[in-house]
Amino acid sequence: MTTNDESGAEQAPADESATEAPADENAAETPAEAPAADTDAETPVAVATPAAPKPAPLPRPVPKAPAKPASVATPAEPWGRVDEAGIVSVREGSDWRVVGEYPDGTPDEALAYFVRKFDELEFKVRILEQRRSGGASASDLAQQAGHVSKELEGAAAVGDLAGLAVRVAALTETLSAATEEEQRAQREAVDAAIAERTVLVEKAEALAARDPKTVQWKVASAELSALFDDWQAHQQTGPRLPKNTANDLWKRFRNARSTVERHRREFFAQLDETHKGARQTKTKLVERAEALASRGEEGIAAYRSLLDEWKASGRAGRKVDDALWARFKAAGDALYSARSKRDAAEQAESLPLIEARKALLVEAAAVADEADLRKARQLLTSIQRRWDEVGRIFPRDKERQLDDEMRKIEQALRSREDVDWKKNNPETQARADGMSRQLLDAIDKLEAELAAAEKAGNAKAIKEAKEALEARRAWLKALGA
Repeated sequence: MTTNDESGAEQAPADESATEAPADENAAETPAEAPAADTDAETPVAVATPAAPKPAPLPRPVPKAPAKPASVATPAEPWGRVDEAGIVSVREGSDWRVVGEYPDGTPDEALAYFVRKFDELEFKVRILEQRRSGGASASDLAQQAGHVSKELEGAAAVGDLAGLAVRVAALTETLSAATEEEQRAQREAVDAAIAERTVLVEKAEALAARDPKTVQWKVASAELSALFDDWQAHQQTGPRLPKNTANDLWKRFRNARSTVERHRREFFAQLDETHKGARQTKTKLVERAEALASRGEEGIAAYRSLLDEWKASGRAGRKVDDALWARFKAAGDALYSARSKRDAAEQAESLPLIEARKALLVEAAAVADEADLRKARQLLTSIQRRWDEVGRIFPRDKERQLDDEMRKIEQALRSREDVDWKKNNPETQARADGMSRQLLDAIDKLEAELAAAEKAGNAKAIKEAKEALEARRAWLKALGA
């Protein structure tokens, strides 16, 4: 079978004609000018339409097949025909166009070959339609539809090529509008993706702009790691950004990330130096504290001074601090332990003294019951003298507690004495008597004024006289108390 580039005629491959050639030796043969057949049995090789007599075919072992009448344009098979020379044509409207020749087979075989070519084209169109219904990318389908449309131009196939072209044109038209919509959505998605990545960049730059001395690096490192994970996820799942924009954003993110890492390294390098100095200082303090052990309780004051220096020496790292503090505290515990032993001995010696003072407190309770203030004072003075003779008591807080109880008794007696003095003081009494006489005179005068007002029926004067009388009588009562 041969094809013509200008007319669109196509020749079947040599290996296919070898298996399907009729037994009739007078059948049309492949022209001498035809090139060797392609290895693909379905791909024709384009040559010029034969015009010279055909040479005898090469001998091939082929099975014989019964001859079939040539196909012509009929209502059942209207799209193709084969002439006696094996030339196949396709009907396009009212015209016929030669699509190729099939000299080594029957007319039905020739038509079947080119119908298969049409089926392949129709299959491509159907696949495009199905993919369009399935929601495939309109821009990709539009590009493929363009390729199929070019294949339909002068296609070497037998079938309703015009109808197929109409289907492709209709599909292309719908794909064109859908492509514009997809491109608009793609632009919006890209703009949104740029905004999202810009937010990630700005967060990273905000971390980089912070003062390294105020940053909690464990938290900051976790935040930066999360931002980088978000960046990678956005690259994998988000739309593809324009190259220049993507590069610019990445450079900003990368620079911010590098700045944060540099600040972190510098911070911890400086922290290591600080820890080193603090470690040396605290080590010397521990040695000085341990040297106080031989002084016992007397070394507590010096240890407290060392403790103040410890607090001002800074941190040396958690593990180092914990180890050095354990040694420093052990040295202090040894000193305080000596004082604790002394306190325990003193407390044991103070037990009978505590009981003695408690007994004195019970005796002192009678001071409040003594009506004679002179005798009450004598009793309390005797108890106070014996109280002081008991001596110091340990612990100190117990001594303060007992002293507070005795002080309450002393204050109660002193309050009684103050009241008695104010009441019986001759000078105070004289002043009170003079005041009482003045009040009595004022009361007599006001009673006379009240009687006169009542007789005159002066309501205002009556009210003022009563109020003044109530006030003077209250003062007189207070002086009498």
